[in-house]
Amino acid sequence: MTVAEGLVFGALGAVLGSFANVIIYRLPREESIVFPGSRCPHCRASIRAWDNVPLLSFVFLRGRCRACGAPISLRYPLVEALMAALVVAVRLRFSGSAPDAAGLHAVTAALPLISALLFVFLLVVITFIDLDHRLILNRLTYPGIAGGFLVAAAQGRASPALIAGLGAAGIILVIVIVSRGGMGLGDVKLAALIGTFLTSPALTAVALFLGFMAGGLVGVVLLALRLRGRKDPIPFGPFLALGALGALFWGDAIIRWYWPI
Repeated sequence: MTVAEGLVFGALGAVLGSFANVIIYRLPREESIVFPGSRCPHCRASIRAWDNVPLLSFVFLRGRCRACGAPISLRYPLVEALMAALVVAVRLRFSGSAPDAAGLHAVTAALPLISALLFVFLLVVITFIDLDHRLILNRLTYPGIAGGFLVAAAQGRASPALIAGLGAAGIILVIVIVSRGGMGLGDVKLAALIGTFLTSPALTAVALFLGFMAGGLVGVVLLALRLRGRKDPIPFGPFLALGALGALFWGDAIIRWYWPI
């Protein structure tokens, strides 16, 4: 990937991150993600187009609303920068998924890239909503599962996607039942989404393993620092999402390392 191409994909990621911020803020509040336009959450003043440029506007405005001077949450540039980095990483990971051929063949060959971009977008949105509200919304997981399955089917991977999705959901469902509240049904649906997009039972197993490892490690640290008690709930969705990203980018290498063929 050339520098120019990297800048283009980075800019695309920042724009997607800006849209992700809209969804993260509005969807849990049951507000339209289309209307009205962007507004300051403090004074409700409309944000002008030149004050709504991803990443750059935050710098130029020095992190404050032009109308009322209220501070702009660091969450907004963080999500934009994260999406920019992830989109570039996805392009590097799936560099062979954008051939020079035109027409239907090019679209078909680009499906892994398209699927991965949609996947990371959903994971980012779901993660930050879960962190804020401890909710994994059906309005994200259900369409996500359907979209992931359709893309998998278009690649001829409907069966492994179905097996991975159902298997992951089944594992988390058993844990939900056994833990009696330690996890929720939202985590079950997120696991199904992850398996459907990864379209591989092996990669999905890696994602779950990494998610549990990350969640366990963070839980131990929070307990050790007395930032959380044993009975304090910790949203698990972000850890599942982190494990899914690990499987997406390094899952094949982990499988080869653990089970060389």
